Amino acid sequence: MEIQKEKILEAMKLIRHPETKEDIVSSGMVSDVQYREGELWIGLQFSRANDPFIQSIKKACMRTVNSAFGEETLKPGHIQVLVPEPPPKREILPDVKNIVAIASGKGGVGKSTVAANLAVALAQSGSRVGLIDADVYGPSIPKMFGVEGERPSARTEEGVEWITPIEKHGVKLLSVGFFVKPEDAVIWRGPMATSALKQLITQGDWGELDYLLIDLPPGTGDVHLTMVQEVPVTGVVIVSTPQEVALADVIKGINMFAGEKINVPVLGIVENMSWFTPEELPDNRYYIFGKEGCKNLAEEMGIALLGQVPIVQGIRESGDSGMPVALSAGNPSGEAFRLLSQAVENAVIARNSELEPTQKVEITTK
Repeated sequence: MEIQKEKILEAMKLIRHPETKEDIVSSGMVSDVQYREGELWIGLQFSRANDPFIQSIKKACMRTVNSAFGEETLKPGHIQVLVPEPPPKREILPDVKNIVAIASGKGGVGKSTVAANLAVALAQSGSRVGLIDADVYGPSIPKMFGVEGERPSARTEEGVEWITPIEKHGVKLLSVGFFVKPEDAVIWRGPMATSALKQLITQGDWGELDYLLIDLPPGTGDVHLTMVQEVPVTGVVIVSTPQEVALADVIKGINMFAGEKINVPVLGIVENMSWFTPEELPDNRYYIFGKEGCKNLAEEMGIALLGQVPIVQGIRESGDSGMPVALSAGNPSGEAFRLLSQAVENAVIARNSELEPTQKVEITTK
């Protein structure tokens, strides 16, 4: 004799979803109850395919119905579970041609200064450029571009929130510094830092770009791994000063990116603070940190030396004032960054013609 559907539903109201605390009948999870050729069939509908309680709720239905109406009323396999189709994965940065990371083995070598001026120089050459300040613990790009205190706007489209980059000097900018007070210390654990980078990459409304530069924190760590897992990086530019203590860390950085697990091409090295030239003695060079350390290392490792940038008071002043020196046509320091941008462009062109596109890194743990 068939048991009335209403009685079955009433019995199943005792089952609650452990997460929502609602019973599965009132919440609409029971999509169907019917007899087929004398056997009871129950349909369960879950809101997400990866619900961790699918199997436990299915077993609870069997126990509840068998307990209320007899052991043979419901047999294994007579519960149908329906889950939504997972949404198609959204392509990340589909209109960005080249993603170039700016890295350094250690802090204090002027990596962000190089990143800011390289971005401006590329933009001045006619390229469409974006710059992510991924140095989450010491975001300096907002100050270098004179946009401290500005806040990016956001919009929602098809359920996705997009962050509109701040645009200055022809460069689209996103930085953690836009979302924290300049005087506040950013005290984040690794997961928080990597989550922030993911948002800047995947939710930035970057549009069409020839180059997206990513200014990384110094060293090697979680943020670097997150970047290569999130996007296919075209190549890496390593920034260093000439002294040996900095070069030792450069080697570690090169080995990380060029290693088998990461396998991101190293486009070359930029030697920053190569020499000191006083403004009143423009022809004099004083090699404060040693002479041609990066050049020698590049030759030893078979990597290009992309450029040498001197220590000049004007470079520091331009960064503090929010007017990168690369904006100054005819200025010797601005010329150094113009030459650097040409070298980076040539390195990217050569890399793209000689190598297959970089793949996102899949890092698994056993």
